[in-house]
Amino acid sequence: MKKVHVSTTINGDNKEFLCDTRETLLDALRDHLALTGSKEGCGTGDCGACSVIFEGEVICSCLALAVEAEGKNIDTIEGMANDGKLHILQKKFLEHAALQCGICTPGILMASKSLLQQNKEPTKEEVRFWLAGNLCRCTGYDKIINAVLDAAKEMRETV
Repeated sequence: MKKVHVSTTINGDNKEFLCDTRETLLDALRDHLALTGSKEGCGTGDCGACSVIFEGEVICSCLALAVEAEGKNIDTIEGMANDGKLHILQKKFLEHAALQCGICTPGILMASKSLLQQNKEPTKEEVRFWLAGNLCRCTGYDKIINAVLDAAKEMRETV
């Protein structure tokens, strides 16, 4: 197996790792960089548990190759909190009890963060549409949608 050196920026920090050319970004994050927040739920891009923000776009890291990270900016769930302070979305997920087992939560949080970066005032339907690629088997979606809408409202009020 050929190993490739990859230099990338993850959560604002320069990172380097060696990976096989067939290795997924998810595996590289978890196995080489110890960023285990992204989960493998399906391995086929159907559940969204491994979602990260790659160059400003939400992607399933199980479908991207690690070598594609060369020179790119990637945000993972580990970078969401800042200096030990939870992001407003994380706070609202706790307040609304919008999580249970936690497998889907990192991906949903990353997708929600991306949504709110692009749309400061989403409707309920827009949040549902945006999160359609993220599957949750425990909570149902109402609490998740309400948490995202509440976070959006608070984010608008603090600007």
